[in-house]
Amino acid sequence: MKIYTKTGDKGQTSLYDNTRVDKDSLRVESYGTIDELNSSLGLARNFVEDQEIVEILYRIQRELFDVAGELATKDREKFPEKVQENHIEVLEKYIDTYIEKIDKMDKFIIPGSNKASASLHVARTVCRRAERRILSLSREEQVSPFLIKYVNRLSDVIYALARYSETDLKYVEFEKPSV
Repeated sequence: MKIYTKTGDKGQTSLYDNTRVDKDSLRVESYGTIDELNSSLGLARNFVEDQEIVEILYRIQRELFDVAGELATKDREKFPEKVQENHIEVLEKYIDTYIEKIDKMDKFIIPGSNKASASLHVARTVCRRAERRILSLSREEQVSPFLIKYVNRLSDVIYALARYSETDLKYVEFEKPSV
């Protein structure tokens, strides 16, 4: 089986519903960044030793296929797996669980005291970029408010997991200007 079709050689691609769009459209940028996030989480998962977090990352990675699929479909009714409120509720439980497990957060930290936390922080920044791309898309085309909310909460989940995974916190101290 060949993986090249030659149909994209002139800068266009097909969405899930067979609509043709430019490869640099906001829609393609949005689901492409979600794909990048999924790959980043896959890499991070290989450094995480906590099995509970590994299972959370697997679940999120699976759900990201639904997020990308929904973004890759102009006609939302044609995509069967849509992000719903219950997906967001699960993310909020993860956030609450892991934020409770870490010390008070009143200062910035230098991210990445180990490979697991460093790779999760990279995934977090990719998630924030995905959110920005999706918000730009939502100004031009319809995007589910649940999907937008999901990606916003997801960056918080990844932050909580990354912060929980830190082993040697280095705080950022800002010098106050002398008066």
